[in-house]
Amino acid sequence: MKKLLFGISTFLLISCGASIKSSFTEQLKPLTIENKVAFLDLENRVPENSKKIGTAKFGDTGFSTDCDFNTNLIKARNLARENGANIVKVIEKKTPSILGSSCYRIKVDFYFYDGDVSKLSQYQIQIN
Repeated sequence: MKKLLFGISTFLLISCGASIKSSFTEQLKPLTIENKVAFLDLENRVPENSKKIGTAKFGDTGFSTDCDFNTNLIKARNLARENGANIVKVIEKKTPSILGSSCYRIKVDFYFYDGDVSKLSQYQIQIN
């Protein structure tokens, strides 16, 4: 009985998070917390001399919670820092719907830009 309860509890905890699938073609030196990461939404442009190093897709497992747009971007920023990217560019965004997912589903590209990302026109993340 204890094993069954443990198994169900583990399943629920794992399935409550949004699904994240990422792929990096190149892994650069990880960024520190002091390094800025820019968030470029659909309307923001990636600087011409940026190097694309990866992609990620944030989805819904069916039981997902804590998967709003800003939370997904914070998770994307962590992935970016781990892999040396300083730009997270949203390339596709699906909003929650009554008949579909309760989560934001986004696709992002990760870039390295050899410049000051704080000067880029970008999305300002909202932290609650």
